Amino acid sequence: MTDTEERGKPGAVRATEGGGQSRRGGGDPGSRGRTTIADGVVEKIAGLAAREVPGVHAMGTGISRTFGAVRDKVPGGAKTVTRGVKAEVGEVQTALDLDIVVEYGVPIADVARGVRENVITAVERMTGLEVVEVNIAVGDVKLPDEEEDEPESRIQ
Repeated sequence: MTDTEERGKPGAVRATEGGGQSRRGGGDPGSRGRTTIADGVVEKIAGLAAREVPGVHAMGTGISRTFGAVRDKVPGGAKTVTRGVKAEVGEVQTALDLDIVVEYGVPIADVARGVRENVITAVERMTGLEVVEVNIAVGDVKLPDEEEDEPESRIQ
């Protein structure tokens, strides 16, 4: 078989100018093509990571928690882990905004620091994106004697 016939076959090894050999297409196969990550994927990762931090009672603003509680009670409705999380995802970077409710008695600055660290670690590890900022808004404090914000079900 001649060199010309070899080059026409898929996966054939061809000589390079430097005398070395390379496969068709050149470069690492893992780097051919592009991967895009949806905002919702980053929001789910961040929401789960934030909830893991001790002192975080809930995620979301009061109204979103109320609507979420109603939606969660609907049969077949999926609980959302993205409540209270907003992500802006670019090609290589992402920025996150989180709304949290902390438990009474915990140092809010420590909880916020823990949330930032956990969210950044999880998002960067799982997506490969650089997290440029995590903005945290503490919208409420859960008091020990306070009832949950979920509305009572009127359906019997």
